[in-house]
Amino acid sequence: MADRRLQVFATVAKLLSFTKAAEALHMTQPAVTFQIRQLEEYFNTRLFDRTHNRISLTEAGDLVFGYATQILQHSAEMDNAVRKLTGSVAGPLVVGASTTIGEYSIPGLMGRFQAAFPDVSLRLLVANTESIVHMVEDNEIDVGVVEGPVNNKNLASKICWNDELVCVCPADHELAGMENITLEQLTGYPLIFREEGSGTRAEIMKYIEQQGQSIKDLNIIMEFGSPESIKSAVEANLGLSILSKVTVTKEQKLKLLATVSLSPELVRPFSLVYQRQKFRVRAMEEFMKFIHTEIDNPSSTEV
Repeated sequence: MADRRLQVFATVAKLLSFTKAAEALHMTQPAVTFQIRQLEEYFNTRLFDRTHNRISLTEAGDLVFGYATQILQHSAEMDNAVRKLTGSVAGPLVVGASTTIGEYSIPGLMGRFQAAFPDVSLRLLVANTESIVHMVEDNEIDVGVVEGPVNNKNLASKICWNDELVCVCPADHELAGMENITLEQLTGYPLIFREEGSGTRAEIMKYIEQQGQSIKDLNIIMEFGSPESIKSAVEANLGLSILSKVTVTKEQKLKLLATVSLSPELVRPFSLVYQRQKFRVRAMEEFMKFIHTEIDNPSSTEV
């Protein structure tokens, strides 16, 4: 509803990059530049200083940014109020998900949400937990679904469901068929872990400390940025891993991989994370409500 030029300007001002703004808005960079030029012509003044491939707000630009933020906020509130009155749920919604959730859990949920609310324009961004939290903080996405709790005073989080992390090994491995295994028993095997910044890795590190062990006690031979890469390496008998149980469902059915529960169990929460002060549009409210409804009704979800 708000002037498109203001939306484009506010995005460029927030990211201080025409390229990043174009990506965030799904526009070409020349189109973004054209919108900014139109606004500068309207005010008859420069809104950005451009030097050495960097941009910064001018005094006038800083003033416009303050008002533009308020105008866009009031526009969203007005739009939301009317939609609540009419019962309409529509508009864009950008969801971020950490890697494990984004690849294995959230697509089915989003598909069912889209079927229930066809007028909502959904987008999904997948990255590791650390990146998703930063995107929420920078207002690049509306809500994130991440692995583990979120300790950030600027953000609010709610646990949606719990996920078990298990030892993963080839189906013909000597550990396959065991009911459970301790961390100490794993120290004699080569291990394949997720990368730094991964929520899965952070939970495993915390678990190791809780068991009175050190990362130095483990024989970590490889690190990968996705569960798929790790599973391929485990299938190739390069080592064992600790992954979310939900990531190996297909491989277990095909008898390619086996899972063994850790003793004591390693269970971590999956959390919704969003800006504490952010005005929530109707689509975002309905999505968060939908997630909790789906999880409370196990027959309707795969997670």
